[in-house]
Formats: sequence, structure tokens, C-alpha cells
Amino acid sequence: MPDLLIELFSEEIPARMQAQAADGLKKLVTDALVERGLLYEGAKAFVTPRRLALAVHGLPGRQADQREEKKGPRVGAPEGAIAGFLKSAGLSSLDQATVQSDPKKGDFYVAVVEKPGRPTPEVIAEIIPAIIRSFPWPKSMRWGSGSLRWVRPLHSIVATFGAEGDEPEVVRFEVDGIVSSNITYGHRFLAPAPITVKRLDDWMAKLEATKVVVDRDRRKDIILNDAKDLALANGLELVEDEGLLDEVAGLVEWPVVLMGSFEERFLDIPDEVIRATIRANQKCFVLKNPATGRLANRFLLISNLVASDGGAAIVAGNERVIRARLSDAKFFWDTDRVNGLESRMPRFQSITFHEKLGSQAERIERIRRLAVEIAPKVGAEPALAEDAALFCKADLLTEVVGEFPELQGLMGRYYAQGEGLAPEVAAACEEHYKPQGPGDRVPTAPVSIAVALADKIDTLVGFWAIDEKPTGSKDPYALRRAALGVIRIVLENGLRLRLNEILERSAAPVVTKLADKFFQLNEDGSSPSDHFDPNTLPAGAWDEYCAARFAEISDLLSFFADRLKVHLREHGARHDLVDAVFALEGQDDLFLLVERMTALARFLDTEDGRTLLAGYRRAVNILRIEEKKDGRAFAGPTNAALLKEPAEERLADAIEQVKRRVATAVAAEDFETAMTALADLRAPVDAFFDAVTVNDQDPALRENRLKLLDEIRAATRGIADFDRIGG
Repeated sequence: MPDLLIELFSEEIPARMQAQAADGLKKLVTDALVERGLLYEGAKAFVTPRRLALAVHGLPGRQADQREEKKGPRVGAPEGAIAGFLKSAGLSSLDQATVQSDPKKGDFYVAVVEKPGRPTPEVIAEIIPAIIRSFPWPKSMRWGSGSLRWVRPLHSIVATFGAEGDEPEVVRFEVDGIVSSNITYGHRFLAPAPITVKRLDDWMAKLEATKVVVDRDRRKDIILNDAKDLALANGLELVEDEGLLDEVAGLVEWPVVLMGSFEERFLDIPDEVIRATIRANQKCFVLKNPATGRLANRFLLISNLVASDGGAAIVAGNERVIRARLSDAKFFWDTDRVNGLESRMPRFQSITFHEKLGSQAERIERIRRLAVEIAPKVGAEPALAEDAALFCKADLLTEVVGEFPELQGLMGRYYAQGEGLAPEVAAACEEHYKPQGPGDRVPTAPVSIAVALADKIDTLVGFWAIDEKPTGSKDPYALRRAALGVIRIVLENGLRLRLNEILERSAAPVVTKLADKFFQLNEDGSSPSDHFDPNTLPAGAWDEYCAARFAEISDLLSFFADRLKVHLREHGARHDLVDAVFALEGQDDLFLLVERMTALARFLDTEDGRTLLAGYRRAVNILRIEEKKDGRAFAGPTNAALLKEPAEERLADAIEQVKRRVATAVAAEDFETAMTALADLRAPVDAFFDAVTVNDQDPALRENRLKLLDEIRAATRGIADFDRIGG
């Protein structure tokens, strides 16, 4: 079957747009082909800095013929309706239509429209120009006097169609003066002459011969393997960087790996700063000395050509730029160390964190207070947590972080170490930002944990207090990530924290500030003043406003529950069990909650668990129906004198025993024993429904038995809210 080859040859496509453009071209073309009845066997997109291409395999030579019956108006319909029907069906008169009868609707006209399939090249010639003109580049441009918008000036279009072994035909079309052909061009410098190509294999082979590797993955492999080999040959190791590899593969069509060097004096700079400098400015890889474990004064650059001088001039040019950039980095590093962290702290007074939440200095003070309170709960020394919280943001004002924001935290650790601060404080300066994503590690050192929790909780509480919560897919302040960070820190470190208590402690200074600012601004319309006295307000106004802000924060625990569900679901847990356990009053110890949920999940997977759940649902359904009928609730305890049947006596006795055993086990945090106790309800519940009629004729017996059903619910509530368990 014939194959299609499309190549759009242009000036350089930005590396960051290439992968998305290749995927977009493939989807747009293949969707359009399928929509027109042209099914295919396979398709693959290619992209280099100067060309975007697509090969579609196994297309039919033409569309299948189509036969369609078009229903028209009823016989005797107005002339206007009939005229519209004839026009839409392409008929000249009603003689070309047939009449069909419907028992309900009567006789109506039907036109049989036969549409012969068109040759595939003709369909392609219609599809491709439309796709080119409307291609969704993130940014595009016009050039010359034309109207076409493309990422960079488009020079030529290859469009061939044909079966293997045959001479493919050129699919003829024109886009803004560019006429499709079977001619493309090789490497800009090494082989710029025009090339006549046929189909995919011929196109790839001829471009390879003219110094163009069209397969992006193959270019990446070439770069990676050659870089490793060159490093090894010089006794060094490549510091691999997948992001940089992706980028440089989009900058070259014929990758050539070259090695350069810089002065050893620059190795005084932290390795991460050297790497960030060389990566950001020259897109070069750094090398590590295996003997020391630190960076070597060498780097690898990826050239786009084979130079006649072996690349000496290219290397020399890169060395000049890197030398200048590293000189700047060394100046920043030396300057930052001279000034010190503490000298920078007053500047936070004039930097606004958020207009409603105050300055960075106020935020740091809130983090400090909260970190000191959290410290004993996580095994950290409060004084060290206080120091870490005070200095954890100081590196944001340094020259290095100003140049490379991605190094925040890490540079804080270096500066803290250089100033002789405690190792725990230095580590917390770096680790309090973690985890920054699902794949990032969580801090494990107690001081780092205290500051990381304080930082994230202050962020959450603050934005909750001013009602800046995530909505839909929008989360500009990364509050979901902050909540997930708190959850992971707690769970992965096995921390026992009462989250609600910590949230309230964190909220107090935030709410007070908001209330203070609110009433100052509403006193005379002026800005806040130092002499403001809350006692001058109308009675209860201050407390009422603070209560409203605390109410905003109160549903933050529900937000944690939602994030916990997401986290656990990603690890295979059931979100309904999270709901069932979280629904119990006071369940804000995340680690204990997960332990309880895990034990509940294991119990529900047993025969006892499944049977008890079925019995529970039967009891609750009966109870709900009868409560709705009577318009009142039936709440236990039961009256022992009204327990007439042996089965209900045994159930009542079992419930009392199970409630005591469950309460004792839960108090001891022994959830396995609690589940074992709960399993003992299975047999009495089954026997009760087999032997006892709940809706007895005697109203007193009926009420007592309904209360007994409520006691089943009360017994299970020691573990979870079984009403929320699905499945």
C-alpha cells in the first residue's frame, strides 16, 4: 500500500517547541485522513532544527465510494421545503428521488446520493495546506509580503505519495507561494545543495549522507554516547542531564561532541553554581573527576558541524564566554559570603510577600514561631529550629540566587555552612523547600522537618484566610503541592501530629493581622496606624471578624483529606476509606488515620468484613426507611426488658462487648485487634436478621429493635463511618 511523506523545511525551530510540533503534525494529519475515510497502518513524526516531517504508512490509493440515503420532506410538503431538499441532495427534480412510506409519518421523499471516492493524493492536497495555515505554534511570524504564519520562515514543502517499488508522485499543492515538490536540502553548512527524495527510507538515507540525522532519539543517543566516550577517554565522568540532552538534540542536525576547559581557580565555586552557569549560558555538559567526586575544569559542547580545524575555534569561543560567565559567578559567590546572611534580614521588611498577608519579614516571623512549636513534636531542638527558620529565606537576597533562582535553598546551606551555623540549621536552609514534587525526596532531619512543615502550613493557612484557594485547574500559589508536601513529610517520617491544633496555632497571627488591617482601614479610610486600639470597636466586632476568618481556615482540614485521597489513590488505596475514617470527629492525626484505614481495608477484604458490611447496610437501610416514615430518629440504647427473642438478646450483648473491646483497642492504637473485635459482630447480626422481625406489630418492640439497629451503627463508629464505604 502507498506511503505518504511530508516535510516542512524552514529556518531554525526553537528546541522547546519541536517535540510538541511533531506530535501536533502527526495528530492533525492522521485525524484528517481518518475523518475522510483514509485509514492507515502507522505514522511517525520527525523533527530537527530545520524541518518538521511526517511519514504515514499503508494508506489506500483512493477513498471508498459512499452511498447515502438522504431523508426529505413529506409528499405534498410546501415548495420551499422541497426546493431545499433537492438542493441539499444535489438533485435537479423529484423524479430523481424515491418515495418511502412510514406507518406513522406517511409518505416522504428519499434521495440516494452516491459519492465516488477521490484519489488519496487529491484528498492530501486538500488537507495539508489547511493544516499548515492553521498550525498551532505557541509563537509564529509572518515574513516578506506573504500572509502565512509559521514559527520561522518556511522555505519548501516535500509531499510524495506512492507504494514501495514504484516511483512516488508529488502531491501538488501551494501554500503562500511555496509549491510542494520532492526536493529538500541537507545540512546548512556541510551539504546545502538541493536533494531529490522519494519516500521515507530514501529521504532518511539521503539526508544522513548530507549530514542530517532526522530521528531525534537517535541524535540524543549519539550525543550521550559520544559524550560518555570522550569523558572516559580523558579519565572523567559525564554529569548526565536529561533536560539539557533534550534541548541540545533540538539545536543540531549533525551532532559533534567537543571538549573545552576553564581555569582551575573557578573550582572554588560550588559545583551546582558552575553547572548552572555553564548549562544556562552555553548549553554545555559538565564533567566530574571520579577521584575527588567534584567537578573537573572541563566541559563538553555539542557542535552542529565538523569543523576543518577540528573544532578548535568553536571550543575557544565557548571557553571565552564560559570564562566570563564563571568570573561573574565567582564575584557573586565571593560578594555573598562577605556580606553574610544576617545582614540581609532587614531587607525583608520592605519586600511584600502578599498585599494582604504582609511582608516577607512578617512571614518569616510566623514561620519562626510555628517551627519552634512544632520542633518538640518532631524531635527537633527548638533553638535550632528557630535559627533555621530565621535564616531559611536569607539566600533569596543573594547575588547567586538572583542569577540562578533554581539554586535557592541549596545556596542557603552553603552560606550557612560558611558562617559556621549548626549543621542542622544549614541542612534545613536547603531542605525546608522539599518535597517540591511527587518525585522529590522529603526531609528526614528533625530540624528540617520542623521548618519545612512550618513553611508549608503558613502558606496554606495564609491563603486560606484570605480566600485564595485553588479552583479547578488553577493553583497559582501551588497550595496543592504544599498540602501534599505536608502529607508526605508526616507519613514518610511516621510523625504523630494533631494537624488541627497546628493549623489553629498557625492561623492565630494571620487572623489577628487581617483583623487589625481590616479595622484600621475601615476606621477612617487611611492606611494602618500604630495607635489602633481594637477596644474602640463596637462590641463583638473584632471577635466576629476573627471568627469569620477562622471559619475560612476551618475547611483546610477537608482540603488535606482531599489531597490525602489523591496521594493514597496513587498508591492503590481506596479513597472512600479515607472519607470513612476522616469523618470521625477529631481524626487529624494523618499517620494514625492511614494506619486505621489500612487495617480497615484489610478487614473489608476478609469474608467477615464483607459479610459484616452487608449486614450493616441492611440495618442502616431499614433504619433510614423507618426514620423517614416516622419523621424521627431512633437512637440507642435499647431497653433490655424489651429484648424478647434470643437472637436480639445475643446481638445486644455482642454489641456492648464489641464497643468496649473496640474502644480499648483504638485507645491503644491497636487497630488489628479492633478489627478482630468488630468481626465478632458478624454472626450475631446475621442471626438477628434471620430470626427477628424488626417491624413488629407491637410499637414498643419495633422501636426497641430499631434502636438496636442504631447500636450496630454506633459499634462500627468506633472504627470508621461505614456509611461512607462504597463497593
